[in-house]
Amino acid sequence: MKEPLAPRQLDIIELARKSRRILVEVLAEQFDVTPQTIRKDLNDLCDRGFLQRVHGGAVLSSGVANFGYDARRELAAEQKHGIGVKAASLIPDNCSLLINIGTTTEQVAMALQGKHGIMAITNNINVVNILSRNPEIDVIVAGGIVRRSDGGVVGEAAVDFIRQFKVDFAVIGTSAIDADGSLLDYDYREVKVAQAIIENSRHTILVADSMKYERTAPVRIGHISQMESFVTDRQPPDNLVRICRENDVRIEIADPF
Repeated sequence: MKEPLAPRQLDIIELARKSRRILVEVLAEQFDVTPQTIRKDLNDLCDRGFLQRVHGGAVLSSGVANFGYDARRELAAEQKHGIGVKAASLIPDNCSLLINIGTTTEQVAMALQGKHGIMAITNNINVVNILSRNPEIDVIVAGGIVRRSDGGVVGEAAVDFIRQFKVDFAVIGTSAIDADGSLLDYDYREVKVAQAIIENSRHTILVADSMKYERTAPVRIGHISQMESFVTDRQPPDNLVRICRENDVRIEIADPF
């Protein structure tokens, strides 16, 4: 089995998706590592089919539409599975649920398949495909623009749709958790949907693996203090533990797989 992608490799993939062509020297300076380290990363990503080497760098691999999201599925896959199982254990039968976009929230959906009497509202086409297998779960899909890269439904129509509901539980993911407790993401449209989900749930569960402490993103979803539960794979840094304690956010550590 191949090793999961490192956080820097995932960042390189995201940069390639946005700029189409990435250069070794530029990446080395941006990540403060040697060109040899970047070349090793690029060679690994090319071997896996995410990128193609060109003189001085790499470009997107032809014919790979969803490579960015597929790459995120590889990152911390076992940890996300454990988080999904733990988060699903917090959600009882016979309740209503909002669930947003993300590879970790998909793992929660996988673990929910044995539940009964659930009404699930989501803006994640992948979650729809997972939960619709269970005849005991009613699935409602938000309307809006479908983002081709990951099957997420985003935009004002999705926000307006979600605001019609007041649910028992919500499950949200995040791309990064800042040291001050801010929850961060990349796409402003997706963030607006996540904010509507938080505002319209009685108990919000944040699901995020420990790599999210090492990452950053430009758009603020909200703050960890707005959560009722935080499910992760290992004990968070002391500052986040303190913030959670002061705001009655329950930290749940997933069992290792």
